[in-house]
Amino acid sequence: MNTETPPAQRRSMVAIVIAVVAVVLAGAAVMFAVTRGDHHGSSTATPSVVTSVPGPGVPSSTAPASPSASPTSSGPADFGYQPLWPFGSVGQAIAWQREANPGGHQPWHLDAGIIAQMFTQQYLGFTAVNKVVKVSTQGEQSWVSVGFDNPNGVATVAAVLHLVQIGEGASIDKPWEVVGSQDTTLTVTAPAYGATVRSPVTVGGTITGVDESLHVQIRGGGQDHAVGEVTGIPAGGTSAPWTATVPFTVGCPATLTIAVSTGGHVADVERFAVTGVRC
Repeated sequence: MNTETPPAQRRSMVAIVIAVVAVVLAGAAVMFAVTRGDHHGSSTATPSVVTSVPGPGVPSSTAPASPSASPTSSGPADFGYQPLWPFGSVGQAIAWQREANPGGHQPWHLDAGIIAQMFTQQYLGFTAVNKVVKVSTQGEQSWVSVGFDNPNGVATVAAVLHLVQIGEGASIDKPWEVVGSQDTTLTVTAPAYGATVRSPVTVGGTITGVDESLHVQIRGGGQDHAVGEVTGIPAGGTSAPWTATVPFTVGCPATLTIAVSTGGHVADVERFAVTGVRC
């Protein structure tokens, strides 16, 4: 019995072996490519998803100079509004945080509703606007509706004040600052929010109402009284423009609050709006 494989058969077996090896090598190459691709993908950072919650609307008198602050923590550079009250600057707010807040001094700084009411009654002098009607807070911003009870005992909104937390660190430790108002039927649009002004300043806006008498006052510069004031400005109509020239006397540089108010139908002050400028 001849045990040697014929040459033709040997050639066929060699061809089969080569083909099998080629298939094995090709499969290994594919597996290597897939494994390498998976490893590369796992080392790539997953893109972060940024979401935002819309607020009640950016007030017409407080267009931010920069994006609004983070709802959890931010630094002084993130404050993009004109500070009106109770602090005159971010530095003053930080000083309160470091010196007064740890001991619990003036805790009302941390309550947006109280700040809005004190701003209205004590700073602007609208003592009869004595009620916080609504507080809407989102992150480090708050919109506080202040008003009074009309003769029928129904709460009436006189203004919606815009407040933003100011200072440094976590929001739980940051005080509230009035930065302007959200205006509807009574607006103050001139001068522009955050503008630099000189005396006398031309103030203007729009009003919807009948037989209105406007009162414009300018406050600031560390004074406890109005540094400029004009009363008895006749106005009325539907989104009708109004304007006034108001001289003021204050040491500059200073942050100034311009407030316009109207009333006389059911209360001395029925509506008001504020904006912030500097000199």
